[in-house]
Amino acid sequence: MKIHLINPNSTAGMTEAIARTARAQAGPGVEVVSATARATPPSIEGYADEARAVPAMLDAILEAEAAGAVAHVIACFDDPGLDAARAVAKGPVIGLCEAALIAAGRIAKRFSVVTTLPRAVPIIEDLGDRYGCGRALCAVHAADIPVLDLEYAPVQTLPLIARKIRQTVEEDRAEAVVLGCAGMSAHLEQLGRDAGVPVIDGVGFAIRIAAGLAATGLVTAKTGAYALPRVKQSPVPQVRVAPLTR
Repeated sequence: MKIHLINPNSTAGMTEAIARTARAQAGPGVEVVSATARATPPSIEGYADEARAVPAMLDAILEAEAAGAVAHVIACFDDPGLDAARAVAKGPVIGLCEAALIAAGRIAKRFSVVTTLPRAVPIIEDLGDRYGCGRALCAVHAADIPVLDLEYAPVQTLPLIARKIRQTVEEDRAEAVVLGCAGMSAHLEQLGRDAGVPVIDGVGFAIRIAAGLAATGLVTAKTGAYALPRVKQSPVPQVRVAPLTR
């Protein structure tokens, strides 16, 4: 079974690190094929980066399905373009935040998220509402570090995140903490070492959900909201919107 892991940003080193985590957690019979989106921002930090990353991500999903992928994981904690991805994909598409918050809600009554920059906080709060976390999601905290520092300056960055995790446990009375960035996945062991509560990374869990859905034969619904995009002809002569093709 081939599961496609798509990194919406254009930093290949981050893709490789996330893919190593995914493959270690994938389980028998699951092949994780990873891809880095082309010509997108080097990191996804906020709404504008998300919007610029989505078209290339959709293209990568179509290419992966043509090559035999049966499900997809979007390896960015903002779950950028998740609904759009489901509209073009045949197989199930799982968001990283979606998977992590599901996991947290199954092992703890109260949990918090530690992410990178303050601009990510309202995005994750909105996702928490979308995924039905309710009062279980105590708070979303930012360690105030750029995403790419996880890749290029981990020695300076990881102690700041670990300190924020401990602070979150103490102040929120959180029973678990979710790592709110795909780039943190490679550092799960170190970040969870002194937390005193379970620390959750969504990468492995997202792969398992995607594989489980695909193994049962489920595909994304193709009527209503997730129907394939229609081919459109502009009323202006010789102006045409190119359709998405399989």
